[in-house]
Amino acid sequence: MEIVYVYVKKRSEFGRPCNFSDRPAETNVDILPDPSLAAHFIERDPVDTSVQCASDMSEHEVNTERFEMEARGVNHVEGGWPKDVNALEMEQTIRFRKKVEKDENYINTIIHLGSLMEHCIKQNNAINIYEEYFEEEQLSEVEDEPPSAKTINVFRDPNGIKRTATHLSWHPDAGKKLAVAYSCLEFQQSATNMSLDSYIWDLESPNKPDLVLKPSSPLVCLEYNPKDSHILVGGCYNGQIAYWDTRKGGQPVELSTVEFSHRDPVYGAIWLQSKTGTDCFSASTDGQVLWWDIRKLTEPTETLVMDISRKGLLENALGAVSLEFEPTMPTKFMVGTEQGVVITCNRKAKTPAEKIVGTYSGHHGPVYALARNPFYPKNFLTVGDWTARIWSEDSRESSIMWTKYHMSYLTSGCWSTIRPAVFFTTKMDGTLDVWDFLFKQNDPSLSLKVCDEPLFSLRLQDNGRFISCGSQLGTVTLLEISSGFCTLQKNEKTLATAMFERETKREKILEARHREMRLKERTRSEGREEEAKEDGPSENPEELLARVQKEFFEIIDAERRRREQGSAKGPTTQEEDEEEEGKEDLYKD
Repeated sequence: MEIVYVYVKKRSEFGRPCNFSDRPAETNVDILPDPSLAAHFIERDPVDTSVQCASDMSEHEVNTERFEMEARGVNHVEGGWPKDVNALEMEQTIRFRKKVEKDENYINTIIHLGSLMEHCIKQNNAINIYEEYFEEEQLSEVEDEPPSAKTINVFRDPNGIKRTATHLSWHPDAGKKLAVAYSCLEFQQSATNMSLDSYIWDLESPNKPDLVLKPSSPLVCLEYNPKDSHILVGGCYNGQIAYWDTRKGGQPVELSTVEFSHRDPVYGAIWLQSKTGTDCFSASTDGQVLWWDIRKLTEPTETLVMDISRKGLLENALGAVSLEFEPTMPTKFMVGTEQGVVITCNRKAKTPAEKIVGTYSGHHGPVYALARNPFYPKNFLTVGDWTARIWSEDSRESSIMWTKYHMSYLTSGCWSTIRPAVFFTTKMDGTLDVWDFLFKQNDPSLSLKVCDEPLFSLRLQDNGRFISCGSQLGTVTLLEISSGFCTLQKNEKTLATAMFERETKREKILEARHREMRLKERTRSEGREEEAKEDGPSENPEELLARVQKEFFEIIDAERRRREQGSAKGPTTQEEDEEEEGKEDLYKD
């Protein structure tokens, strides 16, 4: 039988809070002791008891919900024009302005606003709230603090399959954002489901990328436009060039055609100084340097083959792995190659052969980094094999300064933007080295273990205080270096100039001495060749081999005949042997 009990409650009482009240304790059940159970107890002897001096503690964990921040912006454009006026047409806007300027209301409004603006301007001119009162005093020297660097932030590749952070680029305005190119450079090691995306990170929100760039092929290099911070150019693994406008999202605005692009990965892409701000050039291991205008990426505007024999043959070209361009020297640029040779070029030369000005050879492997000193553009830094080298344009046969040979391979390097004597290098063991050659030449002033995996890329912010390092697993570490490395020291420029000039002069003297020794050796070798010609015509190698072989077999036959004759005469006594040996000695004498 089913028992049903219906509870009835008013609708207004649903959801009412429970009101609890205090009341005295009351006994519900009282179990009295049973004396008969005492006989069943067994006495323990001895009894072990532990005592803890510390009070009992309890541990609780609380995980708060993550608060995700998202940055959004609004792009303001020029507005307020009538519908029949196109704001992009200069003639229409000028005509409309002239029409408005003749209106009486416009003139009265300007006169009224002019008096208000004049009052504000006079207030600003009365006192300068940004005035520096102690400009004339020299900068006090930085206290002798130990060189150091601390980690500010870490940006990790959000994908499951990690890729190398191959290139870094700081946002040109205030440097609050960092563009990172991700790709796998190991030949035929990339997985089929590996992501192609690269990212722009906001320094204040390291958990999520600010913008995801979606190229057609993994990006090997990525560079902000210094004139327009919304524009980026990237070089792809398949050789194509693409550019992005961050206002239009993560898809590339335009992509170069495969037929007119590079044939190998694009290892360097740099913006040029131009009126339009749309010109750039790129370099690849296919041995070509191509110039582009991003307004028309269908084909390059100019091409240069890195053939140092100046014949312009692509099969003889050296593969480029690094690029250098100094805006103060707009016609010159430098290319670091896979073969360890640095090529200096002049874009404005008339013929392709004249565009290749000269070469600098000093590394045993690819030149992974190439950078001019921002204070002394004639001196530049190269990083390759196990050393970093400083060169002077006036000395081409050898570098003027170099580091010791390290145990690990060097992967990247750059100059300080504040101090002319400081530069940075990264190594395959995950170490960042900071060099100050005015303080110490043999060893780095600071050697910092950034991570366990190899470091591959390096970029210093324009203020010289923050430096970012990209690793093989896609981890980008942002470091803040101590003030000693980013504060200009007293007389540092004078001392650096003197050191560069002294080392350049020393190398020139050594080069002259080497040339003199080579000339003497060449003269000596030519004299030997003339003596050999006077002695007689030189034999052909084949004839010489045949003659030596014939003489050898003649000696063997003569020895065999002598032994056969000796065996035909019969055994000889010891006295006869001694007498025969004496005759031979007499014959020799």
